[in-house]
Amino acid sequence: MGKPHMPQSGPVLDHRINALIAHRRTIATLQRQIKRTRLVGVVRLTGLIAAALLVLSLIGATAFTWRRYDMAHINIFGFFVLVALAVGYLFFEENFETGQPAGQDKPVAELRLDLELAEEERVLAAAHIARPAYERQYSYRDAIPREIDRLRAESATYRRWHNWLQWTLILCSAAIPAVTALYDPPQPGKGILIGLGAAVSVITSVMGYFKFKERGFNLHQTADAIEQHATALDLAIAPYNHADEKENLGLFAENVESLRIEQRKREQQLDQPHQGPQEVV
Repeated sequence: MGKPHMPQSGPVLDHRINALIAHRRTIATLQRQIKRTRLVGVVRLTGLIAAALLVLSLIGATAFTWRRYDMAHINIFGFFVLVALAVGYLFFEENFETGQPAGQDKPVAELRLDLELAEEERVLAAAHIARPAYERQYSYRDAIPREIDRLRAESATYRRWHNWLQWTLILCSAAIPAVTALYDPPQPGKGILIGLGAAVSVITSVMGYFKFKERGFNLHQTADAIEQHATALDLAIAPYNHADEKENLGLFAENVESLRIEQRKREQQLDQPHQGPQEVV
């Protein structure tokens, strides 16, 4: 009779673990490169559009006010703004080329293909490393504090956006009657009133569309619930007061995943367009 197959260990297992870590590091590097390349593309496009709009605006304003208004000082100021944009663009390009690894100036489409291939290689490498469910659940428990920190950081970001927009909305709304009372007749302040009214409309629409307050509240609520389960597991209190630690870890992973699924469902509900009462089940 042949010997039963035993899981590999020792140098072979260490080599496969190191290979898996290397694949994950490659994936993280490619993800950073994709974000960096996208950022560079946005900055380049924004700089070119801003420079073109500035030049066209100066030319149009000069032609429109020719022999009626002296645009020399405005044109000089615009020239210095163009020089500042050019210097900033060159500085950005120089720093980007300095921080970019040699031979890594690939387009986003090619980087995405490299990322997909790296993901497939990582999956194949992970398939050769078989760990018991208990070890995976224990590793999952160790990763929970980072997940809680991530949820709370995202929640704080949404709250800051909501508070900033809310205060801006309050100030703009309060400034409208003040400007109306200050400019009587309102003709000199008409442009200010139009700008304030447009700002109020835009801010209200943005807050209603992105729902920063609701997203921040849901993330904070999920983080608190996961932390409550983690504390109960550490203190061995209900529902994690079983004698078998493996059973406690399995139950903990199941509960946390349920909370994360509920969080994703709430996010999907917030992304859905508003429906009338007649369509709500």
